[in-house]
Amino acid sequence: MTEQSPATDGDDAEPPASETGRETAPSTETPAEHDTAESPAEDDPASSGDEPTDAGEPTPGVPDEETLDVPEDVATYDRFKKMDGAQYERVNEFLRDRTYITAREWAIARLCSDFRTETGVEMTKIGENLPELVPFMTDTYTPQAVNQARAAFEDKIRTAGATFLYGAMCDFFTAEELDDVMYESTEVAKFLLEVEGVDLSVEEELEAEERISSVMREVREASAELREEEETE
Repeated sequence: MTEQSPATDGDDAEPPASETGRETAPSTETPAEHDTAESPAEDDPASSGDEPTDAGEPTPGVPDEETLDVPEDVATYDRFKKMDGAQYERVNEFLRDRTYITAREWAIARLCSDFRTETGVEMTKIGENLPELVPFMTDTYTPQAVNQARAAFEDKIRTAGATFLYGAMCDFFTAEELDDVMYESTEVAKFLLEVEGVDLSVEEELEAEERISSVMREVREASAELREEEETE
């Protein structure tokens, strides 16, 4: 399990919600790219109290459902239906404890995959309909904010991958310890997939775990051979 969030390791652009009450956009964002995506209503659902607003009162920053022209593919999208009633802060806290990504980055990365077309990703559609697509997101995003969240997700995955691979190759972990790390990581990944509505059979889980274990055995063997070659030179 990850013991500290990225914010404690130099990630000043995205401090934990518990410290600021809201999640800020990446520090590379220009003032012109700010939009309603950064309002406290999204990143700190508790900022106006834990109780939902009274019936008939619109949520700040969220279009009125009666006047919103929702595209058909948005209306039928149910990837995050298991998250109905979840608050952004709770989702973000869960992810911060176990991964490097935020709830915003997780949701938008998945949406960018699901709404990818032959000509690219439908950034505008995702941003304008974000509250309809993801239950714990309560405000709309500009296309620029959607793109920034997707880029942040990709950067963190690449960085985490390099960190893990180095840890596996530098002989810091024993084979048994590395197996434990892989098991914990796999369990978190499977849970996130299940939350997204991906139903994995026992056979599929076992097959995926075996493929991962096989790759890691090859990594350990290749790393050991590389170190032996360097020692003999």
